[in-house]
Amino acid sequence: MATDPFDLNLRHLRALLAIREHGSITAAADVVSLSQPALTQGLAKLERQFGYSFFERRSGGMVPTAMGEIVIERASAALDHLSQAAKGLSGVFQYPERLMTMTQLRAFLALAEAGSFAAAAHGSTLSQTAVHRAVGDLEHMIGGKLVERRGRAVWLNSAGKKLARGTRLAVAEIVAALADIGRDSGSGSELIAFGALPLSRPYLVPAAMARMARSDPRAAFKVLEGSWRELVEPLRDGVIDIIVGALRPYEIADLYQLPLTEDRLVIAAGSQHPLAGVEKPSMEQLATYPWIVAPANSPLREQWENLFAEVTTPSTPVECGSVMIIGRLLTEGNFLTLLSPDQVALQIRSGLLTQVGPALEGTKRVVGITTRRSWRPTATQRRFLEMLGDAATGETAEGAPSDLRASGWV
Repeated sequence: MATDPFDLNLRHLRALLAIREHGSITAAADVVSLSQPALTQGLAKLERQFGYSFFERRSGGMVPTAMGEIVIERASAALDHLSQAAKGLSGVFQYPERLMTMTQLRAFLALAEAGSFAAAAHGSTLSQTAVHRAVGDLEHMIGGKLVERRGRAVWLNSAGKKLARGTRLAVAEIVAALADIGRDSGSGSELIAFGALPLSRPYLVPAAMARMARSDPRAAFKVLEGSWRELVEPLRDGVIDIIVGALRPYEIADLYQLPLTEDRLVIAAGSQHPLAGVEKPSMEQLATYPWIVAPANSPLREQWENLFAEVTTPSTPVECGSVMIIGRLLTEGNFLTLLSPDQVALQIRSGLLTQVGPALEGTKRVVGITTRRSWRPTATQRRFLEMLGDAATGETAEGAPSDLRASGWV
């Protein structure tokens, strides 16, 4: 079975759609401008690469098999991503994406990720000359530039970024087809690529990953850490498929947000802090001490600003989003900060930090999953989404260790 989506032929993938639509190789050959023998050979090659037959020959025509439907649906989505990416780019060809090859797209993505022709060649199976030629061919198809050059450095212009995004999303669909078929055969592993916002890192993400590892040894993970601003474009580009953490309090046209749970903030301080033993500190007491605040325009910063909206604003000598740095600062001075209980649970249990007063009313934040609206998860990815949901609600699978929160995590 094929393991590299770039080994596939885009014209052959288009032919699959035409065969399903018209029910015959003869009619499909005309649509994709191939001879009938060439298309027959192309279909046979695709079936060898995937390891399954895609059509059954019946009296009424060719009908997709179950595996054929999986590949055809994913191929259709992949080709649509390429079509959308190429739309409006070319003043030369009406449908430039129909002229593109996987070799050209491989070279282009390698260049986009590496930042230079030499590095692109070094990180791929292509020569530097081949990368130059492939990118030049793509630029000829659209009748314009995709990259800007300054010495040896190369970066994508707006057209290049648009094509790169569409290419990544197209490749992701083909990878998903290979993964779904590979899962059926029990071969290979499947990568789950996601971004983790600060609120999800201490408990939700590791808990779901551990559950997934126990239930599905095929699952592999690629985790990017960052702020919403740092992760949202990789999500749109198809570098990751999910962001886990605090949801935005507004709708986003191209993204879908799925709530999982609610988080209520606490005030954290070092165990030596003068307010450590105060059961219900007043706002005046809280405003006496310096605060460590989250970066501007973040949900956590907004919650902090709401907390002091009607009283004197305390001093804020530190703006920081790193829980590791914040935790250390709290142990070294009389700082206060606003955090999720999960983020400081271990430090509180170890005696380094303490919670000042009860959890704060009116500081609920919705925690959940953000994905592209166009994303269709594989079976393995759907299972991971279920694991995130289980971890968020504290559900424990039969035979699995008890939920960490129930054991006194917080």
